Amino acid sequence: MSIRWQIAQWFELKWWQRYFSGKDKAAYYEWKRQYWRGLLDQIADVLPLGEARTMADLGCGPAGIFTVFPDKEVTAVDPLLGSYEQLLPFFDRKDYPYTRFINQSLEDFTPKSPEEDLNSQIGFDITFCMNAINHVADIDLAYDRLVSATRDGGHVVVSIDAHNHSFFRWLFRLIPGDILHPHQYDLSEYERFLTTRGCTIEKTVLVKKEFFFNHYVQVAKKY
Repeated sequence: MSIRWQIAQWFELKWWQRYFSGKDKAAYYEWKRQYWRGLLDQIADVLPLGEARTMADLGCGPAGIFTVFPDKEVTAVDPLLGSYEQLLPFFDRKDYPYTRFINQSLEDFTPKSPEEDLNSQIGFDITFCMNAINHVADIDLAYDRLVSATRDGGHVVVSIDAHNHSFFRWLFRLIPGDILHPHQYDLSEYERFLTTRGCTIEKTVLVKKEFFFNHYVQVAKKY
């Protein structure tokens, strides 16, 4: 793993520690679940949640989209899960008995059935990667894993911070102007990460507009 990625991971953990400081756990998680539900409402027309039996939340963090699916089989993956549980009093995997947590990077993750110990490959009906893809060490390999984890006909849902200006995209690639995110891309580049891997973009939602970046959610179907 690159030094820049390791530094970003360290700052990610520190960011969460500061963010949770002074907050009430129950109030925060209720607010976060409402945020996820609102986002899901915006893509409900193209995302068949009611039909999904298995889902993954890759790069889940301590308050990922797994928190709103108590009655579904969800696999939540993050390389900092052990650190979150040790250092963040808010996060306790026991609060989510139906979620299967895996302390692993997205690049190293290959899905296996919980009933199998060896090489039984499965594909998720829906694979989420929410505000995590530009935190990874190897973004091409991460997209490979993200798409390969999804069954044919299944959906990939990715939220991203996409550059609005080519100059700042170039500058932030050159210097760590955005320390938490080792990768800097615009919307069309993020689209190509999916379309060149056998996926069709079904919907793109602008969630938040800012100067440097816009925050989008992309829904793609794997064929």
